[in-house]
Amino acid sequence: MTGYVQKAEAYKRRIAARNITVFFTFLLLLFLSFMVSMNTGYTKISPQDTLRILFGGGTDKENLILFEFRLPRIVISLLVGAGLALSGCVIQGIAKNALADPGLLGINAGAGLMVILFVLFFGSRSFLAVFSLPFLALAGAGAAAGLVYALSRKKGEGTAPMRLILTGIAVQAGISALTTVLVVKLDDSQFGFVATWQAGSIWGANWRFVLALLPWLALVVPYVLFKARVLDVLNLGDETACGLGASTEKERRSLLAAAVALAASCVAVSGSISFAGLIAPHLARRLVGPRHRILLPVCALAGAVLVSAADTLARVIVQPEEIPTGIMVAIIGAPYFLYLLAGHRY
Repeated sequence: MTGYVQKAEAYKRRIAARNITVFFTFLLLLFLSFMVSMNTGYTKISPQDTLRILFGGGTDKENLILFEFRLPRIVISLLVGAGLALSGCVIQGIAKNALADPGLLGINAGAGLMVILFVLFFGSRSFLAVFSLPFLALAGAGAAAGLVYALSRKKGEGTAPMRLILTGIAVQAGISALTTVLVVKLDDSQFGFVATWQAGSIWGANWRFVLALLPWLALVVPYVLFKARVLDVLNLGDETACGLGASTEKERRSLLAAAVALAASCVAVSGSISFAGLIAPHLARRLVGPRHRILLPVCALAGAVLVSAADTLARVIVQPEEIPTGIMVAIIGAPYFLYLLAGHRY
C-alpha cells in the first residue's frame, strides 16, 4: 500500500512540475512577443533603442511611435487575447463541449449588432465610442446570451449543454442576418469601419481604449479565477455537482454572465476575433489538463501570446498595409483546429 501512495505522490509532483514549466514557458513567450512587437513596424526600432526610449532617452518622434502608436496596441492585443481565451474556457466548461466559444453562443454576434447600431446612429469616430462601446457591446452580448439561455432551458430540467449549443447557433444565425440588413444602410465610411471591425481589426489603438477595457478585466478575471473549482465540479455532470452541494443553475448563470462580460468588452475594442476563444483553451487543456485552477491562468497567457503574435504579423507581413488581426488569428489557429478534429472524435 505504501508503494502505491509513493507512486501517486511522485506522479502528482511530476504533474505539478510540468504545469509550472508550462506556465513559466508561456510567461517567457509573452515577454518575447511583447519585445518583438515593440521592435517591429514600418519604422524600425532596434531592441537597444527600445530600451533607451523606455527609460526616457528617446526623441519626440521615437516617443510618439513607441508610446502613442505601438504600446497601446500591444497592450490591447494582450488584454483582448487573455479576455477572449478566458471567456472561451468558461463557456467550454459550462457547455461541457470543447468546441464551444463566445461566437458559437451568439455573444460576438450580439455585441457586433450593438456596435453596428451605434455606428449607424452616431458614427464610427464619435467621442462617445471609447467608453460607451464596451457597455453597448455588453448589452448586446448579454441580450443574446440571455435569449440563448432562456430558449435552451426546459422547465424542471434546467439547461442541457447540448441544447445550449444548438440554440446558440440558431440565435447567432438570426443576429447575423439582422446585422447584414443593417450593414446595407451604412454609408461608405461607416461600412468601411464595420467591415474592418467584423474582420477583427484592433481599431482602438490608443490609451483611452486601454483604460476603457482594463476595468472590465480587472473586475471579471479575479471572479472567474475564484470560480475555478466550481467549473471543475460542473464538468462532473449536474447530478454529481448537485450531490457535492453546487447550485448548478445559479453557478452556470453567473459564470455565463462573466464570460459574456469578458467577450463583449474585448470585442468592443478589437472587433470580432474568432478562434482565440476556441484555440487557446484547447491548447492549454492539452498542456496542463482539465483542472481549472491551473488551466485558466495558462489559458489567459496562451490567448495573450496568440493574439499578440497574430497582431504583430498582421502589421508587418504586407507593409505598409495591414491584415486584420482576426484574419491572422484564423490563419494561425485554423490548421491547429483541423489537427484537433483529425485526432479526436467529437
